Amino acid sequence: MIRWSYAINQFKPQFDDFTRRRDHLRALRVIAASGFSGVELNAGSGRWEPLGNPQQMAANFGSVAGFSTFVSEAALDGVSSWFWDPSMRLQEDLTHGDDPTQPEGRDGLVAHARMFSSALAELGGDVLVVRPAPSMGDRTLDDTAMTALAESWNAVAAAVAADGIRLALHFDFLSPLRADDGLERLLAATDSSVGLALDTAEFTVAGLDPVAFYQAHADRVTHVHLKNAAAVDDLGEYTFPAPEFTVLRAGGSRAVPRWFTELATEPLLVDAPGFVSALVEHRYDGWVVVESDLSPHPPTSTMLNGWEVRYVLGPISADRAGARL
Repeated sequence: MIRWSYAINQFKPQFDDFTRRRDHLRALRVIAASGFSGVELNAGSGRWEPLGNPQQMAANFGSVAGFSTFVSEAALDGVSSWFWDPSMRLQEDLTHGDDPTQPEGRDGLVAHARMFSSALAELGGDVLVVRPAPSMGDRTLDDTAMTALAESWNAVAAAVAADGIRLALHFDFLSPLRADDGLERLLAATDSSVGLALDTAEFTVAGLDPVAFYQAHADRVTHVHLKNAAAVDDLGEYTFPAPEFTVLRAGGSRAVPRWFTELATEPLLVDAPGFVSALVEHRYDGWVVVESDLSPHPPTSTMLNGWEVRYVLGPISADRAGARL
């Protein structure tokens, strides 16, 4: 059954935004009023990230369970998933990020994954979504690094399974896995317990067809991020230094205003109805998390996407698979 959730990341465009409880409540209520039943959290660290990790959550809501109650009071069923980039520095334990290509740091990677997975289980979620590799601008992946990468994520998948949590690797258009069939090689090298979070816009910007990829790898896709794309990185600018800033935020040499857009916004580079139809065809059972990364108007984007899900995409899945909005 398809379950519909929304990613909360768009509500925090700057590090010092979205820190007050009233802001959190407003965002969760907008998501609920737009027809979604769950919310995907975004990992973060420090006092400016009250929802970023279990320690900050406890400091601001009394406990992880206290935040779970807060989500329920906003009329959502609960937390669907948690997105974590392991390169993120954690002020809470004074660590400087985990590199899954480095075997000597694997114990720390697994420990941090368990920190999120245990809290996620308490929140009622079931998928830990992770960025599998550093950006292409930082490094390339040779055979040695790819082997280490696969072994690291195999270890993490086994560890979080103890909490009843599934692991899903989130490929993005800045990833070095774009080069030399990296994503295919990583999927082949990892166990079946290592799932894939297929992001329709990230695939499209990277020049990949998300529907065709899903058709070929439906057995590995355990999580979905659904959003539209406004342009394709056909210049290969993901290899630029610091691409999170020079390309993703600044738009690269073409100054693309927004790489990601609402589901029904022209140009429709992502065939959302076709993708949802493919999910139904393959009996996908899991969360579809709608996103509007870097939206200048987060509530408006959420409501526009909610309309599209309720009246266009929801009926596709409900008519054929009994999905619940």
